[in-house]
Amino acid sequence: MVTITALPDAIAKPNISRFATPHIPVASLQGVSKTFGTTRALDQLTLTLHAGEVVALLGPNGAGKTTAVRLLLGLTRPDQGSVRLFGRDADDPLARVRTGAMLQIARVPESLRVKEHIQLFRSYYPAPLSLDHVMAIAGVAEIANRLFGTLSGGQKQRVLFAMSICGNPDLIFLDEPSVGMDIESRRSLWARIRELSAQGKTVLLTTHYLEEADALASRVVVLNRGKIVAQGTSQEIKGLVSGRKVRCITRLSLNALAALPTVTSVTPDRESFILTAADSDAAVRALLIADSSAHGLEVSGAALEDAFLELTKN
Repeated sequence: MVTITALPDAIAKPNISRFATPHIPVASLQGVSKTFGTTRALDQLTLTLHAGEVVALLGPNGAGKTTAVRLLLGLTRPDQGSVRLFGRDADDPLARVRTGAMLQIARVPESLRVKEHIQLFRSYYPAPLSLDHVMAIAGVAEIANRLFGTLSGGQKQRVLFAMSICGNPDLIFLDEPSVGMDIESRRSLWARIRELSAQGKTVLLTTHYLEEADALASRVVVLNRGKIVAQGTSQEIKGLVSGRKVRCITRLSLNALAALPTVTSVTPDRESFILTAADSDAAVRALLIADSSAHGLEVSGAALEDAFLELTKN
């Protein structure tokens, strides 16, 4: 494993005493293993979440992300190791009422109205946010009287987000929260997540949109085959991949580009080529000598996607 070391005015500031004390993590998996039949979903996994963090849990399908979330929610138990929420067992009711979850596996009745769903979920918590406040945060006030089954995919996601925060939880699980959302709705959701973090809430985010993880996460954790293979800030994770990207439009052939100094790979991209080079300056100088008409040059560092693919390729 590689380890690299304001909500809207309508919402009352949370009672800071509700958060975990500095020496007690908000949530933790310690040496956790879980097997389903012959498949080892998690293998001695240790993960700790702290107050105010937005942690992006990334990994290919089957990496163990869903199993880790289910363990933290108390929906299943580990074969080995311990799972704690706010210093308590994950299935302790006093810990569970401090959590909220937005899961893709959730089955929501389509015959209830949006506000009825939110009211129902509010009733599960001892000190929920008001209905109006929740709808304002999630941006669902205008569809409050619509039946859930008549909503678009993006609208349904906003309702599920509203249900995850209506109890004013200290720990929020968001599984692919922006699936089906348009760009404006996605950006609005990101702003809400940042505000929750700024107020000391902890968010565990699973997403296949690496741009989303890059934009939101204070820490990125990469899982592969049930183990953590890297964790750190997004910038630190990207720093694990050597080389920079050079995009260009050129008359040179793919083989000629691959022969340029320090170039390790060349990928055609419509009218352009994308070069990965250990020394982008040297590669660009050689490119312009070989083809003085080369243009459309763009040089960038490795993206989170590049690091993710490199870390999970085996």
